[in-house]
Amino acid sequence: MNLPYSDNLNIGYLSRLFDRNRVSNCYKYFWMLAILNKISVEKTSFTYNELLDEMIVHAWYMVTEFNLKLGPCNTTDNLEEVVRYISTEYKLTSTVEEGKLHEFLTTTENARIDKYKEKLIVNVPYCLQSPFYPAIKSPGKSKIAEINRQKHLLYYFMDFQKLGTRVEVNGEWAEYLIRNKEILKDWVNYNLIGYLQDRNPSVPGIADKLAKPKKRNLTKVTDYWNLLIELDPSIRDIYGKINLSKEKISIDHFVPWQFVAHDELWNLSPTTKTINSSKGNKLPRWEEYYEPLALLEYKAYRICDDNPVAKAKFEECAKYHINNMDVRNSLYAEGLDDGQFPERLGNILKPVYESAKLCGFQEWYRAGKSDI
Repeated sequence: MNLPYSDNLNIGYLSRLFDRNRVSNCYKYFWMLAILNKISVEKTSFTYNELLDEMIVHAWYMVTEFNLKLGPCNTTDNLEEVVRYISTEYKLTSTVEEGKLHEFLTTTENARIDKYKEKLIVNVPYCLQSPFYPAIKSPGKSKIAEINRQKHLLYYFMDFQKLGTRVEVNGEWAEYLIRNKEILKDWVNYNLIGYLQDRNPSVPGIADKLAKPKKRNLTKVTDYWNLLIELDPSIRDIYGKINLSKEKISIDHFVPWQFVAHDELWNLSPTTKTINSSKGNKLPRWEEYYEPLALLEYKAYRICDDNPVAKAKFEECAKYHINNMDVRNSLYAEGLDDGQFPERLGNILKPVYESAKLCGFQEWYRAGKSDI
């Protein structure tokens, strides 16, 4: 991905910030994103604390909702750790509003949070700029003056006092960052996605897990299943065997959305709101629930095969909720029998299910009226 050109700046230095041989953890990505999020014509100077709070906010959703690993295997990642600590200690959910999370971070005094922050600033404020000044490392206060004498750095250090240390973005670079802010954010996120894919090899859809979606829309899926239930009032949900003809249905993701981050039709089935809420982001026990799911999906397949109205509703839904042509051509091919369809669905769903299990998603089953 090429960065915007500048007549008076060496963009080559900037473009090397995230070279793989320069990156050993996630901190550089989040530090740079924090600068881009905070910088404006009115504000080009920030304390370490301000940038660290921005890093925590940016990492929040991907860690608390999707359980993404931010650091190398078997190592402690301080950004991931501080997010998990705050979420657990203060019972803040994955969907907490960014404004409220910022307010919490700026008003809460907690020595353990400060300790995490102090670990985060040991290297990243300095190492990020190594393409501009190869000699820069974690310098301590004694070498700040030497660093600040270098020309064309991205930013300089002011008021050196732990978390209160202030960075001032170089005027030339500030203008460039502000003018190209959105392009540069996309560039950082592009590199962050590659980094996270390496750290989370079994997790699909990393690009969809960086931030909270504005809104998920399952209206077409709900309309599709409501029509099928109207055409066949015997349809029951797969978990409680509850007849759905008199229920307001809720659409369930068999493998949790928190893992797949998509609304593909083959992973969706109708249930009740109560059951869907109790299942939450857990994996339904495969041995208990895959066969009922496959039979229900096959019943829907047959209804659509026999009924032109249902077929039209399926096609309308498929435009938005079947996005892989290999799946479309295999699972929804004409003339499948009750052996072929479950086998093909299993071939699609089982690897995704097993990957979610490996990533720590817990199993769930419904025993009578109690959920386990």
